Amino acid sequence: MTSGNRGVILDRDATLIDVVRDEELGVISVAFHPKHIRLLPGVVDGLRALKSHGYKLAIATNQPGPAKGQHSLESVERTNSALLRRLEDEDCAVDVVETCLHHPDGGPGGDPKLVGPCDCRKPKPGMLTSATRRLGLEIADTWMVGDSMDDLRAARAAGVRAALVFPPNRCQLCPLREGPTEAPDVARARFDEIARAILEADGLA
Repeated sequence: MTSGNRGVILDRDATLIDVVRDEELGVISVAFHPKHIRLLPGVVDGLRALKSHGYKLAIATNQPGPAKGQHSLESVERTNSALLRRLEDEDCAVDVVETCLHHPDGGPGGDPKLVGPCDCRKPKPGMLTSATRRLGLEIADTWMVGDSMDDLRAARAAGVRAALVFPPNRCQLCPLREGPTEAPDVARARFDEIARAILEADGLA
């Protein structure tokens, strides 16, 4: 049994859902429409396993597209809402979502209100500390699961443990292709493997 204050904070893109690949344009981007949502292998089983052991779930996602002029705030909100509905339908509902819409430099056509420094954009810990507070989580019993060094560093800054989804087939352009530059507490190729490792680390498996 858990204390009731355990939690897992989840990155969104390349952790829960796949990135979007436009073969005609040769562009890789994050999902910005509900039709783009493709849950990655092992996500549903992994989230169900965590929830069955009493973990509360949160998402903490950097979404600077509106600040950079790449897509609208409404598209981010629509996509997040569709993802939450999909996860709820799969019996692995997420309890809290934290979204950072800021970008330090912005881009052409971006929303100027979203451009500049903030306390929430990972690797800063703002979204993680907000999620733990909103859910009443114990810091020592909370994990951050992501796919990047920004996720790991946000976890360290927030005082929670860090797990990285690290598939062996990362593309040639991936900055983590040769491995993370700092060691996470857990690294596995798929989300369900991450979930099992978290349960093992917490003495629940």
